[in-house]
Order: sequence, then structure tokens, then C-alpha cells
Amino acid sequence: MSYPRIFADFHNADEQSRLRLNCVGTIEDLSRQNIKLQNGKLLTLYSEELEVDGVVQYSEEESLWVAAIDWKLLRQVEDMLVQATV
Repeated sequence: MSYPRIFADFHNADEQSRLRLNCVGTIEDLSRQNIKLQNGKLLTLYSEELEVDGVVQYSEEESLWVAAIDWKLLRQVEDMLVQATV
């Protein structure tokens, strides 16, 4: 299944290893796609070379939206492009 694809900074994780969804690229993608964040929403998060699916959560501690991901399931975007052309 395909989820909305949103930019995320993989170096901007909280203490629970969740990605913070507060960088400029993330906000621009959410706005452009008219996505409103809510608990449990599924997203595909990407950077220049990485991609992973995640679940949106609200961090009460930091008062911002984050995405819980499984760091072991990170995908290389280049690998995906190669598979798509085969």
C-alpha cells in the first residue's frame, strides 16, 4: 500500500528514536499535499537517499508531531528506482 510521501530529516530524531516532523521540507510537503497530521496516520518519510514508512504520533513532551519508524526497515531510494526500471 502507498502512503503520502513526506520529507523528513533523519538526523532530527527524539530520545525515543521517532522522527520530528517540524523541519521546513516536512511542513512544505504537508502543506502542498494538504495533509493534516493526526495520531495513527501512516506516512512514507523520505530524505535524499532514504525512505521508510512511519506512524504519526503527538509528542506531549515536546509539543510537536513525530513519526515512529522501524530504523531497521530504512530503504535506499536508489535501490527502489533500480527495481522500478527492471
